[in-house]
Amino acid sequence: MGQARDVLDKLTDTAVEMHDVDKAVSLYADNAVVMTPDAGPVKGRMKIAEYWHQFIDGFPDSHYESIAKLESNGRAVDEGYFIGTHTGELTMPSGETLPATGKKVKLRSCDIATVENGKITEHHLYFDESEFMRQLGLSN
Repeated sequence: MGQARDVLDKLTDTAVEMHDVDKAVSLYADNAVVMTPDAGPVKGRMKIAEYWHQFIDGFPDSHYESIAKLESNGRAVDEGYFIGTHTGELTMPSGETLPATGKKVKLRSCDIATVENGKITEHHLYFDESEFMRQLGLSN
C-alpha cells in the first residue's frame, strides 16, 4: 500500500467511522482544496472542517461501505457508499439549516485524493445531490 492509499484510508476511518473531524482534518495540507458537488471548492483546513462537520454532525451514525479502492501516481480513489441516519441538523450549501428528518441514506460516492508529503493537497468528492435530497424526503 502506498502513501496516498494509506492517507485516504485514515481519512475515511477517522472522519466517517470514528466521527473525529478535527483529527481527520489534520490529514489535509494547510492549503488543501476539496472539490464538492454541493459547495464547490472548499479551501483550507478550517473550511474543510466545517464542510465535514455538516455531514458527520448530521449523520452521527455514519459509516462507509467500500466497493473499490485504487491507487496510482500519488492519488487514491475510493468508490463506495456513505450510509447514515439523518438525526442531527444539516447545514445546506445555501446556509439554511435542515432539521433532522430521521431518514436513512445510502449514498453512492467516489473520492479522489492527491497526496504529497503525507498530506492531502486536493480531494474531489462525487455524489448525486438529487439522490441525496430524494433519500432525505426533500424531493421526488
